[in-house]
Amino acid sequence: MNTRTSRKAAVRQTTTALAAISSALTLAACGALGGNGVGSGSASPRRDDIKVGLLLPDRDTARFEKFDYPIIKKQVDSLTHGKGKVVYANAEASVEKQSQQFQRLVEQKVDIILVDAVDAKRIAPDVQKSKDAGIPVIAYDRLAEGPIDAYISHDNELVGQVQGRAIVEALDGKGSSSKVVMMNGDPADPNTARFKEGALGELDGKVDIVKQYDTDKWSPAVAKAHMKEAIQSVGLTNIAAVYSANDGMAGAAIDALKEAGASKIPPVTGQDANLDAVQRIVAGQQYMTVYKSFLEEATNAAEMAVNKVQGRDIAFDALTRDKVDSPTQKDIPAMLVPVVSLTKNNIKDTVIADGVYTVRQICTQAYASDCAAIGLK
Repeated sequence: MNTRTSRKAAVRQTTTALAAISSALTLAACGALGGNGVGSGSASPRRDDIKVGLLLPDRDTARFEKFDYPIIKKQVDSLTHGKGKVVYANAEASVEKQSQQFQRLVEQKVDIILVDAVDAKRIAPDVQKSKDAGIPVIAYDRLAEGPIDAYISHDNELVGQVQGRAIVEALDGKGSSSKVVMMNGDPADPNTARFKEGALGELDGKVDIVKQYDTDKWSPAVAKAHMKEAIQSVGLTNIAAVYSANDGMAGAAIDALKEAGASKIPPVTGQDANLDAVQRIVAGQQYMTVYKSFLEEATNAAEMAVNKVQGRDIAFDALTRDKVDSPTQKDIPAMLVPVVSLTKNNIKDTVIADGVYTVRQICTQAYASDCAAIGLK
């Protein structure tokens, strides 16, 4: 994939979206398109003392605690002049725990709920209860079932395409005899099917997928066990590449390959641009990761939530100009944030340029020589 072209396209899309949002906010402020910009069925206009419920699914995915929650909290605070509050809980990969957390938010009468569902299907009754209580729900990062009001994530089929294309490029025309192990995510996560579909669209007929695994709750421990089984079954030296749907599983697969005695790690994909994954890429142990702007997704999610509660329908609609379908609902207002293939060639232009990590954070003593070799200093 031409990452430079992709990133330029992403910037163009973002710039267009921001221009639309700015225009909408100006119209609302001037009283155009509906007087004060407040929809008739919305909550009290311009109220800043709002409560935004935020439910994230696990702690194994480093970005949720390190980026998503702090960014959403900061943005809600900024948009509400310090009066708004984020009521946060992490389900730690438990469907039951997330359901209990959801119910507590409803009982606390928060104004809106942002939920990244552990299980998209099983969260539907909780979404319905929230709707019955008059509390809007925005599906964050994963498309939840039930009567949600909006969805914000990425083009998840494109994520899989980017990963699959990277494997084909890394194998450099070695052909359909190349044996690839495929580590998919949790089947309960609707994004998993989209990642897989996108990846298979790039891999089918071009490589030999000798093993495929679904990974319960995206668990690195489960992924490592699967990788050990694949090594035993296929043979260490016969594995040409590993498709891993995210960085946590990529690290686990690489650990299993090292423990099996691999002298050179085959190309391994990832997703989320975790710091340890970026460091593995610098060191040549992980081939790539899919960088999805945490800042853009989390910031826009906070804006969507505040706009919805405050009745700023024009601004909310400007943020949700896409449409998606879930198994239970059609034409859900959505924002799909662009993605970028991150390799050792564009670390400066992605996570460093966006302020996600500094060179110092990436290039610790253990990675100093690897960083110097690629001009990262």
